[in-house]
This record gives sequence, structure tokens and C-alpha cells, in this order.
Amino acid sequence: MLAYIFASTYLHIVMETRRDVFQAIADPTRREIIDLVARESLNLNAIAENFDMSRQAISLHIRILEECGLVSIKKQGRERFCQVQLKQLAEVSDWIEKYRQFWEGRLDAIEGLLKEMNPKRKQSSKRKNR
Repeated sequence: MLAYIFASTYLHIVMETRRDVFQAIADPTRREIIDLVARESLNLNAIAENFDMSRQAISLHIRILEECGLVSIKKQGRERFCQVQLKQLAEVSDWIEKYRQFWEGRLDAIEGLLKEMNPKRKQSSKRKNR
């Protein structure tokens, strides 16, 4: 019974992790799939042709992207086409923006410090040359 609870909890944690947009874009294959589908809606076979891996592996990547809301799958006849849904990437953009502002502030502070130190360096080098 304890093993079942542990396995069930572990599976739940893994599934929740997969639904995280950061986890989805962490994989280079999934990022490439997003790039492909952003250009045009493609069926699963057309996507799989761009990779050196099985169609099953590509289907798993697409399922993770779908769970994260980065792609949607539309049936057209017998084919299933993937369409990109980039709205979820706003979460990533917001997170990056926070750190961009942080680092720009730090770099501006360093630049200010270097400007303050620069006149002192010129004066000390003039004294050494005398």
C-alpha cells in the first residue's frame, strides 16, 4: 500500500512538472517543435520528419507541449495538426523581464563606479610618469 501511495505521488509530481511551461521549453527538441509549428500548422508526421527520433518520441514531446498549453492539436479528417499557442510564454517573458531589470541595474551601478574611478586612475598614472 505504501509503495502504491509513493508511486502515485511520484507520478502526480512528474505530471505536474510536465505542465510547467519552463519544463516544456527546457528541452531543445520541444523548443524546435515550437519553432516549426510557429511558422505553420503541421501534422505529426511532418513534425517527426524534422527529427532523428521515433514518431513515438515526437508524440511524447508534443503531448507535453499540449499539456503546457504551448500547442493545440486540431483534427482535420484523418490527420492531426499542431498549432502554436504562444500565450503561455508570457509567463516566461515576465520572469525574464524581472531579471533583465535586475541585471541592467547592476551593470548601470558598475558603469557608474567605473566612471568615478576613471579620473583617479588618470591622476595616479600621471604621478607615476613624473
